[in-house]
Formats: sequence, C-alpha cells, structure tokens
Amino acid sequence: MKYSKKLHQGVFLKRYKRFFADVDFQGQQVVAHVPNTGSLKSVNNPGQACLISESDNPERKLKFTLEMIQAPSGAWVGVNTSTPNSVVRETLLSVVGQNHQGAFAHWAAFDEVKPEYKISAETRLDFALKKKNSDKIHFIEVKNVTLAELETAQFPDAVSERAQKHVRELMSLMDQGHTAELIFTIQRNDCKKFSPADHIDAEYGKLLREAMSKGLRVSPLVVHLSHETAELSETLLPVEI
Repeated sequence: MKYSKKLHQGVFLKRYKRFFADVDFQGQQVVAHVPNTGSLKSVNNPGQACLISESDNPERKLKFTLEMIQAPSGAWVGVNTSTPNSVVRETLLSVVGQNHQGAFAHWAAFDEVKPEYKISAETRLDFALKKKNSDKIHFIEVKNVTLAELETAQFPDAVSERAQKHVRELMSLMDQGHTAELIFTIQRNDCKKFSPADHIDAEYGKLLREAMSKGLRVSPLVVHLSHETAELSETLLPVEI
C-alpha cells in the first residue's frame, strides 16, 4: 500500500478523548485524528517521534491523521487501524488464484476474494475466500497489533468484547464445515513472537486457544512500514500459547 503523500515527521505530545492527539509539527502544535480505539499502551509516550498524513479534503474537520509512533526500541509502530485491511486486501488480490509459495500459499488455492463478507444481519467479516464449484469458504478476520512486551507482539491492548465475538463467530463457521483464519498484522518490526495478551483480556486468550484447538489458523504477519508505504510481509511470527 502506497500512501497518497509522503508522511510528515513530528513529535507526539499527547493523546486525549481517544481520537485526538497533539503533535508538534514544524514548530507548531497541531491536532491529529487518532484512528485507533485501543489503548496504544506501548507507544503512548509523549516526546516520541511520530508520522502524520495530511489531507487535502477541505470538508475534513482535522487535516492530519496520526499514522505511526516511534517506540522506545526505535521501531516505527503503525497505529492506523485501517492500514491492516488495506495491506491484506492488496496482498490477497495479488495472490489468490496465482502460483504462490511461502506464507501466502494457502490463499493462492482460492479463486475469489470477497471483502466485508456478511455472515448475519449484524456481522460482516473482513474477507471470505471462495473456490469455484465449492460451497466451503475460508473466512478471514484481520486484527491490528501495536502492543509489544519483551519482544513479544500481543493482542489485544484493551479488553475487546468485539474481538471476542469475532472468535466465537469463526468457531461457529468452522463448526459448519468452513475454514477460518485470524491475521494479526504486526505493525512493528521489533518482535520475535506473538501471544494473546492474557493479562489484559483473559477471556480473549481463552477463546483464541479454544478456536486454535478446533483448527483456527493464526497468522501473525509483520507489516513493513516506511514514510511512503506499508506492505504485508511473509514474516510469520511463531505463536506462543
């Protein structure tokens, strides 16, 4: 995924009211939209460098969007929760139906990508992969990971009933004979493994382990970030359960 414009570097000052951040940009304090409902626990550090995007849309209330914050480790951490779905969709469209090896090989076996797939009146899952002449579907839900402790990427960074609901829905779909996958997009490059954040949301960890025992595929994939692009890599972190 290529950003429409090169990102600007500033200094992260503070986050408040969940969706707002003060940023020192070119010597002036500006307000940026924070597109993330989580706690941003491991990167909510005033004084760290950050990257913001700038919109030309005159209808927008806030001109800037917070895209990344630099962690104490020096790694850039992507905080925009729309980035994971964009990079996964871009990758799926380039892989599905093609001859591909590596971490994405299981996607190549399918013929069609359906984003925002409706499974009930209230729920849509991020992606559904389909094969011709088959009623079996591979369902994919994508989660954004910013939290890291001791080089371990963790999810979630706050109690998430919505994330719990998604795991239950994926288990229900597997019970119906479909396959399912959770992609944890690790928007930082300083982690060596992945685990559920049991100390934050014990119920989510319990559900994830149950789903994995039933065949849920868990794919913690590192996203390569720069000032110009965000790309899903085939770096698959080991899962520590």
